Amino acid sequence: MPANTILVVDDQDELRLLISLSLQALGRIVEAANAEQALALFATERPDVVMLDIWLGPGESGLDVCARLRQDPANAGVKIVLLSACGQQSDVAAGMDAGADLYIVKPFSPIELIDAVSGLLASLPENTV
Repeated sequence: MPANTILVVDDQDELRLLISLSLQALGRIVEAANAEQALALFATERPDVVMLDIWLGPGESGLDVCARLRQDPANAGVKIVLLSACGQQSDVAAGMDAGADLYIVKPFSPIELIDAVSGLLASLPENTV
């Protein structure tokens, strides 16, 4: 069975590193710093899970990237986790409406990330026994 691939997208280097280090035991990590890089890596890497910050600096937001990925039916099995400091109910609703599988509010603990991604990976068809 091939290793799971997790795409970590955040414009802040330190946060991207924290997320990547937290999740490295769960699969192969690829990283992007903005929406353009994220979409390019998604096309070549075909990750199982995308950890996607909502605020990605200039250009498209994480919500935009999420919605674009969900427009293609071939991406239906990919799990998308939105990460944001915005935790109002309307923010969470907007994230879920964009197609996210999970919305995690910052600050979060590495254990929270590991538990969330482990659960999503376990729900993938190729990971069920």
